[in-house]
Amino acid sequence: MTTQPELILTGGRIYTVDPANPWAEAIAVASGRIVAVGSAAEVGALARPGTEVRQLGGAFVMPGLIDAHNHHAIAGEEELFQLRLPIGAHLDGIVSAVREHAAALPEGAWIVGGPWASDRLGEISTADALAQLDEAAGGRPVMLSDDSHHNRWVNSRALELAGVEAGHDGVVVDADGRLTGVLFEAAGIPVARAHRAAGGLTPAQDRQASQRGVEILNSFGVTAFQDAAVSAPTLEALRSLDASGDLNAWVVSSMLINDDIFGYTPIGEDLVFDGERYRTEHHRPDFVKIFLDGVPPTRTGAFIEPYLPDDVHGAHHHGETLLKPEELTDWLRRVAQRGISAKIHCTGDASVHAVLNSVETLRREGFSDTRYHVAHGQFVHPDDISRFAELGVVAEISPFIWVPGPIVDAIREVLPRERADRIQPNRDLLDAGAVVAGGSDWPVSVSPNAWEGIHGLVTREDPSGQYPGTLWPEQAITLDEAIAAFTIGGASALGISDETGSLEAGKSADFVLLDRDPFERPAGQLVQTTVDETWFAGRRVYARDEQ
Repeated sequence: MTTQPELILTGGRIYTVDPANPWAEAIAVASGRIVAVGSAAEVGALARPGTEVRQLGGAFVMPGLIDAHNHHAIAGEEELFQLRLPIGAHLDGIVSAVREHAAALPEGAWIVGGPWASDRLGEISTADALAQLDEAAGGRPVMLSDDSHHNRWVNSRALELAGVEAGHDGVVVDADGRLTGVLFEAAGIPVARAHRAAGGLTPAQDRQASQRGVEILNSFGVTAFQDAAVSAPTLEALRSLDASGDLNAWVVSSMLINDDIFGYTPIGEDLVFDGERYRTEHHRPDFVKIFLDGVPPTRTGAFIEPYLPDDVHGAHHHGETLLKPEELTDWLRRVAQRGISAKIHCTGDASVHAVLNSVETLRREGFSDTRYHVAHGQFVHPDDISRFAELGVVAEISPFIWVPGPIVDAIREVLPRERADRIQPNRDLLDAGAVVAGGSDWPVSVSPNAWEGIHGLVTREDPSGQYPGTLWPEQAITLDEAIAAFTIGGASALGISDETGSLEAGKSADFVLLDRDPFERPAGQLVQTTVDETWFAGRRVYARDEQ
């Protein structure tokens, strides 16, 4: 017997992403759940006195979007509390922004912000550029992240406070051995910790940052997401938000085993085996996060074939994994014994290969239920494509990597062009039966707009139009496949497909109303798709006309 609906939405074009019933005209909602999906007549017949019946007038409705990889709290913190650099700014634009921001701060206050573009690395990697940054800051410490959020540009005062000197791994110097302030990967962690020691965020600010991140996600139609690297304060913020009824999304958290970027404490055993106390109805601390390599532009991604020769690394540099194979397998086994799944950052094909080898070992040992994500998976050796489906490993893929753009341009400077352009083999992965889940990697990407990702997946073109051409167009996928990657594919990857990801009776009433039917528009216009309303658990949590 169907529960009496509190709300019926009818007269729409509803794409359910349910293969058994892909299209419908109406849905009914009660107690935050979908209780019926079908024709206008079928669902309308369920109305009773007190049921709100809303006429959609042909509006397009689909499941709430699922972002399988973001850093929502960092994004919220950046918007609320940090300096935002102009997109694509050159050296003079970065310095000007710092100077203007510094003028409004008290003496000695930290200037934290970003992102600077990966392809500006050559401009800022000089002692003269560092001197300009020092002058603009007026004696204040500066820490600016790049667009990958793996690397930082800091000034002399920040280097001094953190005790970072020339000669340390990842500390970039010029031809004369002078500091430039550019810090690759883990070299920036002492600066991040120095900033945190000087104050960082309060618990109330952590909660604000997390809540603001969710609000922005809701505005783009996101009703479920995985934060790919959480700190203990973020775990507490999510617990607190849900406990007070203020968490408007399903959230799956990834607790850090190692940290080559953020400088969080605690990590490892002190964090990942303590996550259960943060679990709530909508917050699930079900994953760990492992950084297995860095990023190709700084030659820290791990590859089977070498990078292009350079004066620093020579002719046979492959990069390397941050954990040895036995260390990776041991960690995955230990957390699997607790029922915890893993998201593993991999950008080079050697790191992807290492993950597949470790998962193969665990599957043979009987660990069949734990989930494994290759996060990013930019480069995959052809021999490893089929292993994703065979081993139940999710290909979790991120925008701005499968289309022309600044990160791709930076990769082309360090890898042979024929290898650099064979990036994100999404068509091959789907054809081999892999689960593909879309993630924004926001704020590495400028926004968490899934339609930018969907546009790129379908066209292999830059949605912004700034970078011409297509990137490996043979790997384009269809619109329904791309939508699945940001709905049911993400739900399956996160382990929440019983709750959300498609519009089916019994699932959470998580859906979006769009300003258009994307199936009726040219693929080149997909990025123009806009969310008019977002509903989570039967509640409207965003309306464009109210903003």
